[in-house]
Amino acid sequence: MDDFLPRTAIQASPETAPPSLSYLQDAWLRFRKNRIALVCLGVLLFLGLMAIAGPWIRPYHYSAIQLELKNQPPSWQFWFGSDDLGRDVFCRVCWGGRISLAIGLAAALIDGVIGVIWGASAAYFGKYVDEAMMRLCDILHTIPLLMTVILLTVFMGTGLKTIFIALAINGWLNMARITRAQILQIKQSDYVTAARAVGASPFRIVFRHLIPNALGPILATATLTIPASIFTEAFLSFLGLGLQAPIASWGVMINDGISAMEFYPWRLFFPSAMITLTMLSFNLMGNALRDALDPRLRS
Repeated sequence: MDDFLPRTAIQASPETAPPSLSYLQDAWLRFRKNRIALVCLGVLLFLGLMAIAGPWIRPYHYSAIQLELKNQPPSWQFWFGSDDLGRDVFCRVCWGGRISLAIGLAAALIDGVIGVIWGASAAYFGKYVDEAMMRLCDILHTIPLLMTVILLTVFMGTGLKTIFIALAINGWLNMARITRAQILQIKQSDYVTAARAVGASPFRIVFRHLIPNALGPILATATLTIPASIFTEAFLSFLGLGLQAPIASWGVMINDGISAMEFYPWRLFFPSAMITLTMLSFNLMGNALRDALDPRLRS
C-alpha cells in the first residue's frame, strides 16, 4: 500500500516539492550561473579595493613632486612608473579610481531618485500630467551634455561640482523613460486595481506596488549608468572641461600621457587600462544583471 499514495500526499511531500525562492533569491541563483558576470564582479571589487587602500600602501602622495625621479619606468620603487614631475603613477591611478567610482555611483543614485520618481509619476497619473512631464524630458534631451558642461563651466568653473550638476540635469532622462515604460505595463494589474479599491493613496501604490515590481529593469539600467558616467568624466577631463591638475583623474592622466606615449608609454597605458577594465566589467555585469532580473527568463 505504500507504493500507492494519494495525489495530495505526493504534492505535499517535502521530498518532491521544489524549494520556495523569492524574486531576489531566484535572480541571484541565475546571476551566479554567469561566470563572466562573476569574474567582472571580482574585477570591480578588486578595483574598488585598490582605489580605497592603494594610496595607503605606498609611501608617496599622489601630488608629491620629485623631479629627480621623473619618468621612471615601472619597478619595485614605482609599480606603475612615474610621470614627468616624478609623481607615483600607481597612487594617481588609485586616486583617479576613487573619483571615477564616486562619480559613477553618484550618477546612478541621481538616476534612481529623480528618474524613477519622475517616470513612475508620469506613468501612474497619465493623460495631461504624463504628456507635460515627458515633453519636458524631450526638451532636456535635446540639450547636449557638452553644451551643459560648457555653460556651467563659464559660471561655476571646472571641478566635481560642475560634473555632478551636469549629470543631474541630463543623466536621469533615460531612467525616467525606462521606468515609465515599465509602470505603464504593470499599472493595470489586478493587485493595483485592488489597492485602489481599498483606498490606497497614489503615493503608496507607486512606492509599494509599482516601483518594486519594476525593480529589475531599474537596477539593470542603473548598473549600466555607472560606466557611462565614468567615461563622461574621463572625456570631459581629457578635453580640459572636467577636473584639473594636480587632482588625479583618469581623464587628466590620459591627457597628460598622450604627449609622452612614444617614449613613456606606461603613463598612458595604466589609466587607459583602468578605464577599459571598469567600463567593460560594469557593462558585462549590467547585461547579466538585466537577464537575471527579467521574470520572463525564469525557468
